[in-house]
Amino acid sequence: MNEPKVESVSSLPDGDFQMEATFPDHLDYVDDTLALNSTISFYGYEDQGELFLRINKDLKSFDFYINSEGKHLEDVKKGDVYKVDFSDFAINGRNSLQISSLNGEDTEGCISAYVPYPIVIVGDLTSEGFHEECFDLISDIIQADIDNGFTSAQLAVISHNKLIYSRTWGAKNSYDQDGNPITDKEMSDDETMFDLASVTKMFATNYALQKLISEGKVRPDDKVSDYLGNEFYEDTLDFCYTFGEDVDLETMKEWKASLTLADLLKHEGGFPPAPRYFNIHIDAPSQEYGEDYENILYAGSEHSEETIKETIKAICKTPLVYEPGTQTVYSDVDYMILGSVVEIVSGMSLDKYLKENFFEPLNLDRISFNPLENGYKKDDCAATELNGNTRDHVIYFPGIREYTLQGEVHDEQAWFSMNGVSGHAGLFSNAKDLAKLATLMFNGGYGYDKFFNLNVIDYFTAPKNINDSHYGLGWARQGENKRVWYYGTQSDSATIGHQGWTGTLVMIDPDRDLVMVYLTNSINTPLTNREANANGFRGGWYTAATLGFVPQLFSIGLGEDTDVTDQLISLLHEMCIDSFKLIPDGVDANHPSYNNSRSKMEVYEKWITKTDKEYLLDEYKETVNRWKEISD
Repeated sequence: MNEPKVESVSSLPDGDFQMEATFPDHLDYVDDTLALNSTISFYGYEDQGELFLRINKDLKSFDFYINSEGKHLEDVKKGDVYKVDFSDFAINGRNSLQISSLNGEDTEGCISAYVPYPIVIVGDLTSEGFHEECFDLISDIIQADIDNGFTSAQLAVISHNKLIYSRTWGAKNSYDQDGNPITDKEMSDDETMFDLASVTKMFATNYALQKLISEGKVRPDDKVSDYLGNEFYEDTLDFCYTFGEDVDLETMKEWKASLTLADLLKHEGGFPPAPRYFNIHIDAPSQEYGEDYENILYAGSEHSEETIKETIKAICKTPLVYEPGTQTVYSDVDYMILGSVVEIVSGMSLDKYLKENFFEPLNLDRISFNPLENGYKKDDCAATELNGNTRDHVIYFPGIREYTLQGEVHDEQAWFSMNGVSGHAGLFSNAKDLAKLATLMFNGGYGYDKFFNLNVIDYFTAPKNINDSHYGLGWARQGENKRVWYYGTQSDSATIGHQGWTGTLVMIDPDRDLVMVYLTNSINTPLTNREANANGFRGGWYTAATLGFVPQLFSIGLGEDTDVTDQLISLLHEMCIDSFKLIPDGVDANHPSYNNSRSKMEVYEKWITKTDKEYLLDEYKETVNRWKEISD
């Protein structure tokens, strides 16, 4: 029989607790339910768990039970504090504490209980029900893709607050600026930081707002103009973007005056997706503004504080392209504004606010905005675009970066308009630190620090409306299989997360108590065809860049005591066949789609040796013959 381990300590630890209660009658009243007043519940995990009991009055004795494992204490004195270790019988999910049989002259308010938040500890795949074979296949696919031209990747998985997998593949920079493979590559490791791109929206801006709202400093229905001032709508310019609805200026101003923070969090604010405030070549009607029309929303491209101020002014001038609340248009502008709101409310820059209120309390040392300005070196980061923001010299504007980006945010708006620190992009991190940060979405706290109220988490992650289940407030939800290409087909509808344009993904599945962070730098490759598509990087053709293949594969056989090897081989057969279908007509053998298929066939060849099933061997032979026909 397990029994709680009790240790007398000098005082309570400093900090916040997920649960505080005083016994008896912790509900502060007595009614005919009776038993409710003796028990509290709290969030916990297997293999970890402690709480504290403070004695407020002398007692002859009392009993306490944690998850039905009990302890009887006698002759306790006022001022005693006990640390209780129940890690041997903690459970995943709701745990319980019962305090009863209080024996003393005066028992009212005699004992107070304090329960810290869970933390992340180290675990292993098999004890959490995962199959090592699934992760072996994931690793083989990523490595084969890298051997055939992909860049690098990093993966961290936390299950029930246990870090069960962490691995990195590939090099920090894979190609020179001419698009030639680098022969003496410096390899990435688990400490390498990746440019998170739009994942920043959730783990910088959303996190900051969730904390500020939990503290009552901000409300979701606050007007944007409450923070940016009346100029947010009064300065609006009288023109519409070419894809916008033609409305008069007064209507436009009324729309902007009514905008709330929640409208922006829902991507329903009416703003265009990404007006280029850093580039004079914007889309605006030249017939209304003549030769000067290109400059009306130009805020400059200098990496400076002055440019940030000009960008905010340009945002205030920006017309809406639809009536707020009538559409969902994913917009970086929404989060540029929200990041500015955080700065206005907190009185500090967004990066400083995040560092002081999240990164330092959680002891995260591989996460930062502007890494090169905060003690990190280029080699601490995975590189992104080879020729700056030029898309292999297809694009040019004054001040454009033309060198390989490494340790500088790739996103043009974040770099040129917001000095590298923006609400929509700019954060760098490795997978382990980001996964640890993501666990806050389960219960709002970590150790002795509270960050969010549970009701705020529920509010931000619920479907934003009954007909739009794939968005919460900023959070990208699985909904009714709306994001299977990111989260896989086995993830619950309440699964949330976000994707980043550089090739990054965070998935948080509350149903399985699971966090996955998968980071790549898939744009650290040449363009496939610079004339046809200036955003078509070669790295995007590989399975490793599809992001959602990772949770799809590691979910196979999860929690089942079975051999999944043959199932994985059968799935490899289909992956190879599908990769053949993705080879465009008329391309030569140097096209990355061929490299992707070649990669899959190499993995298939390795894995087919793991089975003796005739039907699987026959399928493999047929696939090899088909590949020969295609590749020849």
